[in-house]
Amino acid sequence: MATDSQPNEKLTIPFKTRIALKFISTFTDNAQRPDGTINRRFLRLFDFRAPPNPNPVSSVSSSDFVVDPSRDLWFRLFTPHVSGDRIPVVVFFHGGGFAFLSANAYPYDSVCRRLARKLPAYVVSVNYRLAPEHRYPAQYDDGFDALRFIEENRGTVLPANADLSRCFLAGDSAGGNIAHNVAVRVCRARCFTAVKLVGLISIQPFFGGEERTEAEKRLVGMPLVSPDRTDWCWRALLPEGSNRDHEAAKPNVVDISGLDYPETMVVVAGFDPLRDWQRSYCEWINSSGKRAALAEYPNMFHAFYIFPELPESGQLIQRIKDFVAERVSPFGPFQRIKKRCVVGGREVKVKYTVNAFIARIQCPYRSYYLYPTCL
Repeated sequence: MATDSQPNEKLTIPFKTRIALKFISTFTDNAQRPDGTINRRFLRLFDFRAPPNPNPVSSVSSSDFVVDPSRDLWFRLFTPHVSGDRIPVVVFFHGGGFAFLSANAYPYDSVCRRLARKLPAYVVSVNYRLAPEHRYPAQYDDGFDALRFIEENRGTVLPANADLSRCFLAGDSAGGNIAHNVAVRVCRARCFTAVKLVGLISIQPFFGGEERTEAEKRLVGMPLVSPDRTDWCWRALLPEGSNRDHEAAKPNVVDISGLDYPETMVVVAGFDPLRDWQRSYCEWINSSGKRAALAEYPNMFHAFYIFPELPESGQLIQRIKDFVAERVSPFGPFQRIKKRCVVGGREVKVKYTVNAFIARIQCPYRSYYLYPTCL
């Protein structure tokens, strides 16, 4: 379990970020009708979208590919302009409570562009159907079908150095839920030859249940997420007559112990009312005989990563970069060791990141790369 800071008792965020969160919350609340439908026309007034850009922006270009026009299933490919072979592929599913946003929404265009540049990796951002117009399992069907389309058409939609044997599924909030369920389907189907899932990046995944957790009871009034909002989203997604103990909301209903389920990184924020569900998800994966680890941000809120002005947003990108690098390393997983050493007459904290081949020593001002036998 890793954390980046000590928790505060009260959420403290910049004024600019607080105003943006208030606007988003008010905007989505007013788009929800009492009958359970969404005023899509109202949403379009403020749903700003980024067009694909074949010209590199911050060393990343983007292009859109249609999977199935009959259900508006498509994806945006973010291409980092880097040299090298066997570049990993990250298939990303956006958040929005299964009912809002899209792959070309400005926040997700920005997040995926940052991931493509920093990792580096080819990032495939899937635009799936939304609830309540399309209920469970439409979102999972779209995610699985998009991945199958990429496998079958990899020679035309992906650059030659994109390596599908180094494929990651990723998603935030509802997208984290979708990434999990697509991973389960891929493991069960065993119909992929080029795609090999080597990791799952679950960023504050949206799970739930009928019983309220302590975090849901205590963190009332937090930005974006509240019991009323999440209940509305579950009613919009789940089949008529289902409750929040449905397998779409509670992943532990499905047994993954016999599956080749990928190693998982679960991101949790201290002021996210969903945090208890996310921690339970991580514990359940480990209890199923698979590997999962928490990346905790005690002073953050739900969806903090879409705000680049927050230091924790950049820290998360670096954490994801490390996770991807460790999964694709041919020399085995890394181990992290923290020690205190004397450097220049001062005691400093030193971090060792070591695998079977090389070690990275992170000092306060620079990093060194050594063979482990030198340590």
